[in-house]
Amino acid sequence: MKHVLGAVCGASCLLLAVPVMAETTLTIATVNNGDMIRMQGLTSEFTKKNPDITVKWVTLEENVLRQRVTTDIATKGGQFDVLTIGTYEVPIWAKKGWLVPLANLGADYDVADLLPKIRDAVSVDGKLYAAPFYGESSMVMYRTDLFEKAGLKMPEKPTWDFVIDAAKKLTDKSAGTYGICLRGKAGWGENMAFLSAMANSYGARWFDEKWEPQFNTPEWKTTLTTYVNLMKEAGPPGASSNGFNENLALFNAGKCAMWIDATVAASFVTNPKESKVADKVGFALAPNTGLGKNANWLWAWSLAIPAGSKKTEAAEKFIAWATSKDYTKLVASKEGWANVPPGTRTSLYQNEDYLKVAPFAKLTLASIDAADPNKPTVKPVPYVGVQYAAIPEFQGIGTQVGQQFSAALAGSMTVDAALTAAQSATEREMKRAGYIK
Repeated sequence: MKHVLGAVCGASCLLLAVPVMAETTLTIATVNNGDMIRMQGLTSEFTKKNPDITVKWVTLEENVLRQRVTTDIATKGGQFDVLTIGTYEVPIWAKKGWLVPLANLGADYDVADLLPKIRDAVSVDGKLYAAPFYGESSMVMYRTDLFEKAGLKMPEKPTWDFVIDAAKKLTDKSAGTYGICLRGKAGWGENMAFLSAMANSYGARWFDEKWEPQFNTPEWKTTLTTYVNLMKEAGPPGASSNGFNENLALFNAGKCAMWIDATVAASFVTNPKESKVADKVGFALAPNTGLGKNANWLWAWSLAIPAGSKKTEAAEKFIAWATSKDYTKLVASKEGWANVPPGTRTSLYQNEDYLKVAPFAKLTLASIDAADPNKPTVKPVPYVGVQYAAIPEFQGIGTQVGQQFSAALAGSMTVDAALTAAQSATEREMKRAGYIK
């Protein structure tokens, strides 16, 4: 606290010390997803309780956020006080000493209430290094009215064969309705999140037990060929530019009969304020091929403090507020229970108010529970992570591979050429990093 001199004048002038709260400005980097946009709109609720803290937001598209945040933390740039990062970065950055352990979130924070799968993903040696803002797996979202009209019934556990057949039958390009919308935008967390999860269900993997890249295997060829052919026949035009937000907009506008993506999208596609088809949406588990793995992933967007921040105390206060049970109640009071951030707390999935209005709740939890970062694929692998391999080199490798696969979807290279380029680029990086000779 600092003091300024204030003058009080009567017969004579007296100088009094008047206390003024010292202001701390927190710069927070976040992704432009709906739940984060909502959090920014509620920031005044935090600053009311903490008048000595002001919050400055830097909101970026997913790929750009990753690049900016990674560069800043690796170079100790100190540009941000709170980072929005995922389950991929947390263990890697914590082990490098780049993150501050979150030891002071408050007595009522209830770390034990965090879903075990999500809590483990953002902890190292039992210490929490990021607080999950929302958690997700992936699932099928589909138009119940279009299915009914076509005489189709979505199984609770669909196979890829069923999904592909239904997508073709439900495509009506003249009416601007496409059988399926899937990510095509290049990025290790964009198209490669989806394609890695799909590949797992087809028996493919990024690396074998000796870290040899596997893009020259029949399983990857089947995965990429199936994806490209499906999108050509039943996907929207320009799909190679579509990520999560673009497909969400298409689905909400009534353009997609099916969309396989993050479970967090469920509250947006069923919200009548945002979706034209809100009352016509059903949900199912991500597809499988009968090999024992569904095409679902595990992820949490979480808030963390870079080791370079000089505002740790204020940053921890903000993180505790934004990821607390009270924040969930705040969103429920403003937007309704269906729109609270999902996938982080056990108590939410025991809350009758939530379960009543969130038809997707139980399936979200089942999808999160079904994802196993320690055994993500049909065959054994040396890495942890469902839709990524949790090694520092993956970010660069995944981005390069994503570009090749996006080009195959756009038609500017063949599936075989994309797989060959992915194999050689990944081999080169893995040799350079010393994983293979």
